[in-house]
Amino acid sequence: MSSVPNSDALSIPEALSRAHAHWNAGQADQAEQYCQRILAAWPGQADALHLLGLMAHAYGNLDLAIAHLRQACMAPRAPAIYSSNLAEMYRQKGLLAEGEEAAQRAVVMDPSLVPGWSNLGILLQEAGKLEQSLACLERVVALTPDAPEAHNNLANTCRRLDRLDRAERHYRQALALYPNYAEAHSNLAFLLTAQGQYDQAADEARLAIELNPRLVDAYLNLADVEITRHRHGAALRALDALHAFAPQHLGGLIARAKVLKQLERTDEALELARQAVALAPYSAEAHLALALVLQAQGETDEALEQFEQAATLPGSSAEEALNGRATLLMESGRKEEAMAAFDRALEAFPGSVRVLTSRADAKTFKAGDPDVAVIEALLAEGERRSLPDLTSAHFALGKAYLDMGDAARAFSHLNTANRQKRSTFRYDSAATDRWMQGIADTFAPALFERLRRVGVPSELPVFIVGMPRSGTSLVEQILASHSQVFGAGELSALRLVIESHGPFPDLLHSMTPETAQRLGRAYLDRIEPLAHGHLRLIDKMPGNFLYAGLISLILPGARLIHCRRDPVDACLSCYTKQFSGEQQFTYDLTELGEFYTGYQRLMDHWTRVLPSDRYIQVDYESVVDDLEGEARRLVSFLGLPWEDACLQFHTHRRVVRTASVNQVRQPIYKTSRGRWQACAEHLRPLLDALGPAAA
Repeated sequence: MSSVPNSDALSIPEALSRAHAHWNAGQADQAEQYCQRILAAWPGQADALHLLGLMAHAYGNLDLAIAHLRQACMAPRAPAIYSSNLAEMYRQKGLLAEGEEAAQRAVVMDPSLVPGWSNLGILLQEAGKLEQSLACLERVVALTPDAPEAHNNLANTCRRLDRLDRAERHYRQALALYPNYAEAHSNLAFLLTAQGQYDQAADEARLAIELNPRLVDAYLNLADVEITRHRHGAALRALDALHAFAPQHLGGLIARAKVLKQLERTDEALELARQAVALAPYSAEAHLALALVLQAQGETDEALEQFEQAATLPGSSAEEALNGRATLLMESGRKEEAMAAFDRALEAFPGSVRVLTSRADAKTFKAGDPDVAVIEALLAEGERRSLPDLTSAHFALGKAYLDMGDAARAFSHLNTANRQKRSTFRYDSAATDRWMQGIADTFAPALFERLRRVGVPSELPVFIVGMPRSGTSLVEQILASHSQVFGAGELSALRLVIESHGPFPDLLHSMTPETAQRLGRAYLDRIEPLAHGHLRLIDKMPGNFLYAGLISLILPGARLIHCRRDPVDACLSCYTKQFSGEQQFTYDLTELGEFYTGYQRLMDHWTRVLPSDRYIQVDYESVVDDLEGEARRLVSFLGLPWEDACLQFHTHRRVVRTASVNQVRQPIYKTSRGRWQACAEHLRPLLDALGPAAA
């Protein structure tokens, strides 16, 4: 038997024993010395290489760990567990194909090796090979039914397969076996978010952090639930806590980029997304995050490239990437390419709720459309699907049956969709009405006299405001077809600037000319880089109607266009859509009517107090009846010369990211006027709430 140099003629087994003893005692230097002496006597000795690999991994040197373990696995008769451990390190490095190969080798060598099957199942899960992952992890549970980790890992794959009922059962079994299992609490938080149980999800994520303050996924899942309910400040606080101990964690970088994108801090988001791609060039999730930020910045060609990259890399992001690519093509006015891209996504992911519902917004349904039967079948699966998936499916079918003229079936789905969405948040209609009345009371004529024309007199901003679905996208598209007008879409810039200065409208009580200047300048700093030299920039955030009075004070040169539409048609159109932002008043017919009443009262106030040379109203129905007359009136209001391109708005290839993307790609049509009459029997709560406005 070989002996080890400079170790008192120890045998190699004895030296290995001492190396392990030192390592287990926390004496890494001594353990490494024994391993190196073993390798000097026996180059390629598998056990010493394996231990060196584990040590390198423990100290964060993943590349060295992989190098040692790869060499260990090359030795004759190297145990199967070595290949299994190598597979896990490949996974941590993001080398999923290499990891899968190593894990497959491990279970072939030893079919009873539980860690091998577990590592293989997790690798397959991350590679998006979910049915194969399920089979591996079911085997692990069968071999070790009392192991909480086995149930947790199986639940993760069930969740990704949209078998949420089964996923929850295994998470809860894991916690029954080990109540302080931080990872299971964290994963349950992610599942509860998918089920719309946001308060419980946040509680589970916080408990996971309390149990294991260095559990990265718990911070990411807490951030996810806060992003889902539009609490971006809370999401950033969770990510700040993660950053404190894992500043270069890939998931943390990606999550922060997504939050900053939502906050329209897209330059910062882009820097983080590019950092993530540089850190993990083979990460589909990193490329997807970069695609989403580039899309928000209007960098369409590069965004399409990044969506394509994310779709072709291993991982679980391909479905979202393919759908994102198709949606971006639709937003860009490339409808034929978009529909082909949706087809491609469904070929790769048959029955994808995400793709089917996105495509539903992009087309008009006719009787016999096969998508209807597919979506109906998805709904029949019930609670195994996530609540957002079920809600999106009901909205899609509501649209489909409205397109086909079947109001009864349409409202069966729309009422369910809106009820499900409404169950996920708190909204107080009476408090909202009082707030809007308080805005009108604050912006009394005396305030305008005190602060008239004290803000920044830029003529760049044009605000298009009104109820959602009232023609704001159509008016923007008409004006953005002018060579001197840039349509920036729906910006949160004004709201974010206002919120950073205090609660609205209370901040008006202490407003000075200096404050007005500061607010106006802060808003212009956000939008001027977007204008690209145009004389006018359109901010088409409908909800800015709340701030119309403040706009007049801080940006006296700005123009406001109020879009109006038949109240019932506007409200019906809101009720048929699931909005990406917070339009909490739209998911209940009574609350929708109550909100419209308060909105109309506030708009009547603005009409009385705002300067007529900076505030104009346009009716959707008038634009439909007399496109050229209304378009000329609007262009003149902007102080610009007429251009015939404004009448060909539907051919303009600018990106449109609102629910009206399909409509503004068509010439003017009149089929939406009076649309509510065919649905009147289903709208009684709305009509009652609107009262005289519905007449």
